Amino acid sequence: MDALSYKTVMLTPKTVNRTWWIVDAEGLILGRMASQVAMLLRGKNKPSYTPHINCGDKVIIINAEKVALTGKKMDKRIHLHHTGYPGGQRAKTPREILQRTPTRLIEHAIKMMLPKTVLGSDLYRNLYVYAGTKHPHEAQNPKPFKPTI
Repeated sequence: MDALSYKTVMLTPKTVNRTWWIVDAEGLILGRMASQVAMLLRGKNKPSYTPHINCGDKVIIINAEKVALTGKKMDKRIHLHHTGYPGGQRAKTPREILQRTPTRLIEHAIKMMLPKTVLGSDLYRNLYVYAGTKHPHEAQNPKPFKPTI
């Protein structure tokens, strides 16, 4: 067997082929769906995965307001953020977040699963989350993606 016949293929930004996926979040568990969507955004489902290049696909998530959490996490879990002013720490439950901005809960879960670098910011731009079933990306002909479990 010739050792030189096998070559490692490294993608460049020009050679990346992107696919558009659509995920219906109705009834799906937030964390399990987010981990599989993060894998699609990162490109780890492809045999040509290159760690330092944005080789992932574009993902559309619809029905964000109908996502589920297991157990009592909808009311017991606390999401903290700080305004930057003294005494400015704020806390909200996932139920409050879903009522005010339904897309933010999914966006936050997926963003925390991506790298915290410039590459992660670039990957995050390939995510589109919508509260209802309508989205403006019909022209891209997205393929349906059904997360396992």
